[in-house]
Amino acid sequence: MLFKLSIRNMKKSFKDYAIYFLTLVLGVAIFYMFNSLDSQQAMLEVSQSTKSMIQLMIELLSMISVFIAIVLGFLIVYANNFLINRRKREFGIYMTLGMGRRQISSIILLETILIGILSLVIGLLIGIFASQFMSILVAKLFEANMSEFTFVFSKEACIKTCIYFAVMYLAVMVFNTLTISRYKLINLLTAIRKNEKIKMKNPIVSILVFLASSVLLGYAYYLVTGGVYELQTGDELLKPILMGIVGTVGIFWSLSGFILKIIQTRKKIYLKGTNMFVLRQLNNKINTNIASMSIICLMLFMTISALSSSLSIQSELDSKLEEFTPVDVNLYKSAYLPESYVNSYTEQTVYYTEEQREDSKKPVSYTLKNNGYDMNTLKDIVEIPIYAIPEWTFKYSLGNYFETAQKQFSMIAYDTAESIIKISDYNKIAKLYGKEEYTLNDDEYIVLCDFEQMADIRNAALKENSNIQINGKTYHSKYNECKDGFVFMSTSEMNAGIILVPDNFELKDEYKEQYLLAANYNAKTQEEKQEIENTLIGSGNTEFFENLEEKGINLDGTSKISLEEASKGLATIIIFIAIYLGIVFLIASSAILALKQLTESSDNKQRYTILRKIGCDEKMINKALFRQIFIFFMMPLALAIIHSIFGIKFILSMLAALASPDELLPSIIVTAVIIGLIYGVYFLATYYGSKNIIKEEE
Repeated sequence: MLFKLSIRNMKKSFKDYAIYFLTLVLGVAIFYMFNSLDSQQAMLEVSQSTKSMIQLMIELLSMISVFIAIVLGFLIVYANNFLINRRKREFGIYMTLGMGRRQISSIILLETILIGILSLVIGLLIGIFASQFMSILVAKLFEANMSEFTFVFSKEACIKTCIYFAVMYLAVMVFNTLTISRYKLINLLTAIRKNEKIKMKNPIVSILVFLASSVLLGYAYYLVTGGVYELQTGDELLKPILMGIVGTVGIFWSLSGFILKIIQTRKKIYLKGTNMFVLRQLNNKINTNIASMSIICLMLFMTISALSSSLSIQSELDSKLEEFTPVDVNLYKSAYLPESYVNSYTEQTVYYTEEQREDSKKPVSYTLKNNGYDMNTLKDIVEIPIYAIPEWTFKYSLGNYFETAQKQFSMIAYDTAESIIKISDYNKIAKLYGKEEYTLNDDEYIVLCDFEQMADIRNAALKENSNIQINGKTYHSKYNECKDGFVFMSTSEMNAGIILVPDNFELKDEYKEQYLLAANYNAKTQEEKQEIENTLIGSGNTEFFENLEEKGINLDGTSKISLEEASKGLATIIIFIAIYLGIVFLIASSAILALKQLTESSDNKQRYTILRKIGCDEKMINKALFRQIFIFFMMPLALAIIHSIFGIKFILSMLAALASPDELLPSIIVTAVIIGLIYGVYFLATYYGSKNIIKEEE
């Protein structure tokens, strides 16, 4: 009998409580998808470094899955609590007919097991099929070869998902048993007639709180945009975060206190149709759901910011890679080593050998040839020295602007010597890179800088005074702003400053700081390029690397291939973590809103019955219900969007080298589609669920 009751109640749940099943199924599917990546990577043909990146991503996602499981666990318990409260009257009737609390607990236990198994099976099926598309996404982001694509089922992810959700369902069972044990028969039978008491707020106080919260949010927005460079420590960053939280709570607390009063003064609006009923219902909803709406708003804010920023970073990195990796390889080494130096960590003196010091006086090509490297593997070779004059520091370049800059940006190392390159040497590199070449008069210099924040500081200094006195001669900047250019390859704008000087500028040999070699591989295919790379900056040329190690010569390098792999790996890790967290937060936010609204609809059935009795037809009632739910869903989303405008700007400013506002539009569109789909599904499910509830007979 108990089993039959459980089956009947479960069938009824399918009709009336789609939100609960939707949340369970989506939770299982998402959890499986992101934990099955370890099986999917097996069919991707990628390099060893890319495999390491994928493995790191899998490990990070695995750790984040613990947090995700906790979030989903609380969400499932919360959703189940709604079902229990919804059925209080049913349980009261069972007890009236002689059924004990233990038998009722057994019914709920059976229902939880059946619902859990069913949602787990459906969620896993969706997750297994959806994970195949995840494989395609991983391959696309890492630019991997998927010619051997096969259908993949991850046994480990399946077991992990089953274990995690079994623990969640066990928690639900314990919660249900404890809840039923505390119920009294009279409370169960009269539960449907009990509504939460509403306390009306003083409208004057509410307006003052609203204005104060708006000012607080406005100041927080300023700090994360206009005053972003002042946020250099965790404590300073915590201030706008706390302001945002307090301001959000204050906005929702104050809304219910004066919105209704304001609209009541507009009689034509307030008395039209069912507006009076809708506004009072909304007023009560906001008043009783301040904490939940604030939390939902903040979760939506994190979802929008995370998804938009991560997708923007991916798009920006892809577009910049080609520009900032114009050749196949950069090799560089320190020039003119001193006799010794003091290790800053061990405080011990380290001495260089005579062979090391002699090698440091020669360009990179000398080191390659002298240690047995085949130079025929390289073409388009350009070599230049880079100088550093001890007295020409960043502080000296800023001149009178130094004090202003230091107040705003105290963390910058102003005593660092500037990198100096002769104009003819730079033009060799510029020609190879396809960048603009420059000319200089004997008393001029040019500042190259493409890192936005540093360029802003340098531009301000150049406009104030660009004169520099070196070697008893005065030089002035040819331009009153930094020019575009770089010598070292990177994934984006990383050049914080290079000074170009005339060829007759006096630069002693001991001022040489580095030697740089830029070249292309003498190869036609990507496979051939990879082979050359292994011999040059990998481990494929044992004799060459053994010679360097034996002589203690430190030759560093970076390549187009390695930068592309690192860039793809970093961007993909950011994207997957952001999507994982973002979608789960979005599901949690939508589910909580939906359950809150369904609870309200269940509690307020009598009010809709009264509407019918005074002459409102079903069309008017459904329209009133739709507007209530729509506004209820849109309020936290609207404030979250406002938060996100400034949040995304803050993220992009902090990651200026990785992302650009120009790439935001496509990522915002994708984010809007994701939010629209999930949020929209929950909204529609809530609307139709509420329609069924208010039509039920008492």
